[in-house]
Amino acid sequence: MTATQKRIYLTRHAEAEHNVENDYSIPDAPLTAKGRQQAAALNEATKDTIQATADLLVTSGLRRTLSTTLIGYPALRARLEAAGKPVVVLPQLQEVNDLPCDTGSAREVLEADPEYAGLDLSALTPEWNSKQGAYAPTEAAIRARARWVRRWLRARPERAIVVVSHGDFLRYLTAGRNTHEPWANTEVREYTFADAADEDAVLVPVRRVANEGEPEPTSSEQASS
Repeated sequence: MTATQKRIYLTRHAEAEHNVENDYSIPDAPLTAKGRQQAAALNEATKDTIQATADLLVTSGLRRTLSTTLIGYPALRARLEAAGKPVVVLPQLQEVNDLPCDTGSAREVLEADPEYAGLDLSALTPEWNSKQGAYAPTEAAIRARARWVRRWLRARPERAIVVVSHGDFLRYLTAGRNTHEPWANTEVREYTFADAADEDAVLVPVRRVANEGEPEPTSSEQASS
């Protein structure tokens, strides 16, 4: 398998409380009731397609992405776990800003929540929500983190990988910068890699797979409006 044969399915989380209230002080904002419905619709839209074929499921560790993953991709999770491949909770997929809504909860808090029972949260080390170092909200740190994720995805042995992340970070992941291009809640886009050798592991768009929500603004968009 070559890098150009790989398929990466990038998903923005479902609607969360901060999207509706434009209140970015909500800590680790959870999904709204509508967001849970959007995630359920995502399941219906993908259960016979990418959920039946993907080889790995990866998510950011914030509440809204964890919940979107569990509600939106349950068949994929069950199939992969039965094969010994648990959901990968990857802290590098977290959102870019250091606002409370974009700052994840401590591992022990998430582990105490029954919704997330069974998930391996061991990658959420104490510094994962510090918004410092590799997770700092600086342009250089965000671009470096996005590049690291692209290279990590390209190096994985799996051909088809489903990723659940955030609007602003998905822009850095796909374009290398914050283009403010709209990403709807629970929108899924398919990408591949330009080639196997470039250091930036550039992603190339293939098609839109699903779009069950609205393009609610990210915290970066709200701050610039």
